[in-house]
Amino acid sequence: MNKEEAKVRINELSQIIENHNYNYYILAQPTISDYDFDMLLNELISLEKQYPEFITADSPTQRVGGDITKEFQTVKHRYPMLSLSNSYNIEEVKDFITRIKKTIEDEVEFVCELKFDGISISLTYENGIFVKAVTRGDGTQGDDVTTNVKTIRTIPLKLKGDYPDFFEMRGEIIMPHSSFNAINAEREDLGQQPFANPRNAAAGTIKLQDSKEVAKRKLDQYCYFMMMDDDKMIFKNHYESLMAARQWGFNVSNFMALCKNVDDIEDFINYWDEKRKELPFDIDGIVIKVNDFKQREILGFTAKSPRWAIAYKFKAEEAHTQLLSVDFQVGRHGTITPVANLEPVQLAGTIVKRATLHNADFIEQLDLHYNDIVSVEKGGEIIPKITSVDLSQRKEESQKVAFITRCPECGTELVNIEGETAWYCPNSLGCPPQIKGRIEHFISRKAMNIESLGEGKVEVLFDNNLIKDYSDLYNLKYNDIFGLEKIITIDDEKTQEKSVRKVSFKEKTANNIIDAIEKSKSVPFARVLFALGIKFVGETTAKLIAKAMGSIDNIINASVEELTEIEEVGEKIAVSIKDFFSDERNINIINKLREAGLQFEQEKKSAKDDDSSGVLSGMSIVVSGVFSTMSRDEIKELIENLGGKNVSSISSKTSFIVAGDKMGPEKRKKAEALGIEIKSEAEFLEMINGKQNHNSSPTPSPESTLGVQGVLEFDF
Repeated sequence: MNKEEAKVRINELSQIIENHNYNYYILAQPTISDYDFDMLLNELISLEKQYPEFITADSPTQRVGGDITKEFQTVKHRYPMLSLSNSYNIEEVKDFITRIKKTIEDEVEFVCELKFDGISISLTYENGIFVKAVTRGDGTQGDDVTTNVKTIRTIPLKLKGDYPDFFEMRGEIIMPHSSFNAINAEREDLGQQPFANPRNAAAGTIKLQDSKEVAKRKLDQYCYFMMMDDDKMIFKNHYESLMAARQWGFNVSNFMALCKNVDDIEDFINYWDEKRKELPFDIDGIVIKVNDFKQREILGFTAKSPRWAIAYKFKAEEAHTQLLSVDFQVGRHGTITPVANLEPVQLAGTIVKRATLHNADFIEQLDLHYNDIVSVEKGGEIIPKITSVDLSQRKEESQKVAFITRCPECGTELVNIEGETAWYCPNSLGCPPQIKGRIEHFISRKAMNIESLGEGKVEVLFDNNLIKDYSDLYNLKYNDIFGLEKIITIDDEKTQEKSVRKVSFKEKTANNIIDAIEKSKSVPFARVLFALGIKFVGETTAKLIAKAMGSIDNIINASVEELTEIEEVGEKIAVSIKDFFSDERNINIINKLREAGLQFEQEKKSAKDDDSSGVLSGMSIVVSGVFSTMSRDEIKELIENLGGKNVSSISSKTSFIVAGDKMGPEKRKKAEALGIEIKSEAEFLEMINGKQNHNSSPTPSPESTLGVQGVLEFDF
């Protein structure tokens, strides 16, 4: 066989094998024996070894694995992967539908789908070829796991039919029960710890460095959403897009239904609540979505979740076991959390040994005694919690569980803030768990992002007296940490499980830590402010405060009244900020961080970038309806870029409304009653063009100013 003949045969084999893959994994209708399939694949592998120049990214041989990935690159999502609101009873679903029908005047159709219990994934396709797979991560960015995902045979490497030039598919990577059971049997034979459940096994597998090992574990995947830029969307609704995706080669679940009303939805939920035990994979609920894309556009979304979709979570499984003892854990803000130690019991695919008891009031309400037989369930099927006590089995001599009065770590007398249920250790700068907790927060990804310095390593540094607070990190030298090691016990706050691990500071780890600490000195002021760990000051609030105040000194010197003038800063947050900076010990830490070179001033903007010089500066604007030349999100971002403020509700302070088609009738009525001007899309664009021309500043185009916008998909 010459070179040209080999090329033809390689292309032919690739097509034949992919067709058989599609028949077997997508249609579940194999047309060839396993032996014959293996012979075709072996022939292709042999030819590609002889002629490696003909290997393509979509070749079936790429599913076999073999590449080693030493580091997973972080990739920013083109379209954010946000979260979804949960409901736990049918009444909440009814409320969801009622809210939708108040906004949408036409008939609304819903799609009900299974909520797969796996790992969310975003798949990118260009000209019909699979090019990238990225995990959900924090919703804004995730890890590139393309090499490993190629081994999943239900993910097409090359599409069939008439598909768009560019789009993304969102889906869920799962581990079927058959694969899970086989892997755990093998691990037990080797004396290894078995995986707790299929979801954990899938999560661990997709991040393995050796793609050949990933291929062996036989993961599966189901697609549930297609995304592309707004102006490229070729479908009118969700169901239609999924049916097309199935024709192109994607694995789309057959277990979905179009529903017209609550009764249809309730029937679907009840059916699968019973039948889920018969499925070959795990699900933990049902996802309910508005089908029509234009209706979704009208409904929009809140800061955290879409208004057009909701997840119904099945009631958690319950188990009964004995309460053995109670531990009291100290959080980074001094909160005391009681945790029950239980006789190990099987629950929802895992062995449960510990469960949260929330607070003192919760223990009192349960009238909890040691050695009680208690009911345990998993809240959201993740965090174990005690829900009730079987009083009929209580022994007369059993002692009541009493909440502690002093910190279990430093002995300080606990305090209770009026109006709160929690008890606190007030020794914030002298209590070891609080100190370590604040350091762990300081180095976290959304704060200073000091990579390679995880929870266990902070404990080792603290126990070796190398750090007493987070400012000491900037005094660390390579020789201080190289060679350190310790066996530590770590509490998982989510599962309430304890794990034992060995922490070692080897050469590469020590170098990475020192480099990351140095790199963190360039982190912007807003993130530094968040990293300080001021109670009630989250990531978003820190950004607003940094923007409003400009520097750490302005914040330190501000009064409570001045702080409450900042957007989203109420008296509770303002008092917490004032208390933090009134402590001389915190000021000393800030000064040491200054000397280390951290950023304590907001980056100065140029005049053209300053919001105060924007043509919409000082205006509060409501955007409502569906638009023709730009999406609603694009208009909102344009408003912000030009100095305006987006507001969701109409009031006397509203400057004007940008209204598209199908503006809500209630909003229009309220605007007219208040005399608020309503501008069409064209009038709004004409207005900002006129103002910008007057200011001798060109109007930014949507493409240059806003970046890529499109349909948002959420992590189901």
